[in-house]
Amino acid sequence: MITSKKIKLIVGIIVLIAGYFINQNPNDNSIQIESTDQINIGDFNYLPTSTTGVIVKHDGYQLSYNEKREQAEWVAYSLSKEDIRTTKINRPYFINDPKVKTRSANYKSYKKSGYDKGHLCPAADKKHSIKAYKETFYTSNISPQRHSFNAGIWRKLEEKSRYWAKKYDKIYIITGGILKDDLRTIGRDKVSIPTEFYKIILDYTGPEVKAIAFLIPHKKSTKPLYDYVISIDDLEEKTGIDFFPALPDDIEEKLESSSNYKAWSFR
Repeated sequence: MITSKKIKLIVGIIVLIAGYFINQNPNDNSIQIESTDQINIGDFNYLPTSTTGVIVKHDGYQLSYNEKREQAEWVAYSLSKEDIRTTKINRPYFINDPKVKTRSANYKSYKKSGYDKGHLCPAADKKHSIKAYKETFYTSNISPQRHSFNAGIWRKLEEKSRYWAKKYDKIYIITGGILKDDLRTIGRDKVSIPTEFYKIILDYTGPEVKAIAFLIPHKKSTKPLYDYVISIDDLEEKTGIDFFPALPDDIEEKLESSSNYKAWSFR
């Protein structure tokens, strides 16, 4: 005979099991690990692939340069809470990147174009080093951006990235414009004007490893940032770039297939 005590025990077990499966969100893109050593990720060890084969290494960031578009197809760098400082550094002039053999676009191509020299790796992310700060003013690290976009939704995402770096200790960022055929251009160097910009952020400090990606149309927006979350897989299809080729396949598949942002703190 089944007693009321047994019935309560059985019901309790069923509730626990149901709760477990309900909480297993198939769209959650976070992975629990014992330590960061398990994925062995460090500064610049996990660069994306390059569609041009022109990878340039600087102290503060690395990039893949697209000569045809006269800008980077991606810029990659790490950002830690120790990097984020309020140090006042004299703002330098924009200059050609000395490491781009084909010469990066001349800053004069932006003059009277109606577009900002939009940083890909923000100068504010590299104030821990004067040299790294000055490197962000190489023209290989900029892209034409409307001021309302650059000073609006794009700046908001940059500030959110710094917030996450402080919250999660250290993050890895990959960013750029979507470079494709038939883009409008500016200046003598014919610098392409992307119609969309993306940013991928990887938190690898453990015990929770997670990633989030954004694709934002190049226009003024007052929408919340999470409206622009996209899966890394979808970004790879748009760009032809494999963003984390060196990650273990199981981790890469988990991180790149999801567009869920619930693991990230939006305030």
